[in-house]
Amino acid sequence: MVAQKTKTRLEAKYQDEIMPKLMEKFGLKNVLQLPRMSKIVVNVGIGRHLENQKLKQDIADTVVSTLTQISGQRPVLRLAKKSVANFKVREGAPSGYMVTVRRDRMWHFLDRLMNLAMPRIRDFRGVKGGAFDKAGNYSIGLTEQAIWPEINMAQVSFSHGMNVNICFERSNPEMSRFLLEELGMPFERKDD
Repeated sequence: MVAQKTKTRLEAKYQDEIMPKLMEKFGLKNVLQLPRMSKIVVNVGIGRHLENQKLKQDIADTVVSTLTQISGQRPVLRLAKKSVANFKVREGAPSGYMVTVRRDRMWHFLDRLMNLAMPRIRDFRGVKGGAFDKAGNYSIGLTEQAIWPEINMAQVSFSHGMNVNICFERSNPEMSRFLLEELGMPFERKDD
């Protein structure tokens, strides 16, 4: 007998409440036309910090530790694809770390991002509403890792930011924004 998979809180809300609203608002006739979150990618660029050879390993350890704690997965080292003399980048040099979360971890990560991490941002007035690309993918830049409750800043020797990209399938910016608003993403309000 196969164990029944339990849905995460946000996934259940998406399937039970948001899917019917999306179908009604955008006039979709088939469930397969609905936008769907496929993955969340978290990136930390470290290229500019690697000039100091003494701190090189310490910086890499801090970034790997941070991304492992907030995502539940070990990050992958990304190498520069091209040499750029103006930025002192050589082809094949380490340029950053990346984690891709899917399925249940994606829903848990998004829930923690919206409900635990974002309220801890200093002077937070909401995330920008115009950071969608043509395919409806959404990008957020975070300036420091201290907003995550899992991170103990007393044990961290290096403060860094990160980029969070929420990727959608079968979507456009309007559908993606509606879906994220319904899930509880705190977009900034335009005062009239």
